[in-house]
Amino acid sequence: MVALQPIFERVIDLFQLPFMQRALLGGIFTGAMGGALGSFTILRQLSFFSDALGHSALLGISLGVVFGINPSLVLLPFAVIFALVVTYLLERTRLWTDALLNIIYSTSLALAILLLTFADRYRGGLNNLLFGDILAVQQQDLMLSGFLCGIVCLFVILTLRVQLLITVNETLAVARGVAVRLQRLLFITLLALVVAVSIKTVGVLLISAFVVIPACGARLWTQQFAYYVLLASAVGVGTAMAGILMSAAFNLPSGPSIVVCQLGFFLLSMLVSTRTTAQAPVNSGET
Repeated sequence: MVALQPIFERVIDLFQLPFMQRALLGGIFTGAMGGALGSFTILRQLSFFSDALGHSALLGISLGVVFGINPSLVLLPFAVIFALVVTYLLERTRLWTDALLNIIYSTSLALAILLLTFADRYRGGLNNLLFGDILAVQQQDLMLSGFLCGIVCLFVILTLRVQLLITVNETLAVARGVAVRLQRLLFITLLALVVAVSIKTVGVLLISAFVVIPACGARLWTQQFAYYVLLASAVGVGTAMAGILMSAAFNLPSGPSIVVCQLGFFLLSMLVSTRTTAQAPVNSGET
């Protein structure tokens, strides 16, 4: 049986260190942003889109490495431009959305790996790019994440009704004079920025989990949209903190630990939802 006291003492000692404190704060920002935007993403069936954005981010990093530019400076504008181009293609092409996104994210990943072969000095960091390293988050990363988190919160608060209307009935939103295309572009831009900023924390292969899993789990607890957005954000924060604690306690990779905690919450939500449905009284129609 694992002794809990040494593990608890280890966690306490680790969180006295500045890099662990930065990791925890970075996880909170990333979880909050991913949960809030994820609630809209899954209802609009854009979860695969977030995955494509994550894979394209590796291409942006690769371009920065090859041309000797700080990848962080390249990643943000690249992610936004890439997201807008993909949105344009989705609107103009007759191909199925999932097929086009599959082509885009597969080729982006392939091009990124090919470019990284020309940058020998960066090969050792490929694992961190793929799976993230929240322990490597620096002060400037936290400042950027905190600022973007504030922008996301402000966007959700100010446009909640509009975003809900677009999500539920886009035709009605157009009829009421809502600038649907502008709102959609603003949302896609924010989503691209969140994905780009979170790459260092979560990694390319796991970023879509931060957007999708907390939102899916929260959806099973409430049908009221405002509560749903808040709950998804809270779940993102809570599972990020739990994952970092698990990572510190058992010396595990931080990104995968957080995703496992998110999966645990989702499975618990499914179990509770299934039991609640099974125990609900059935109206047989008898008089």
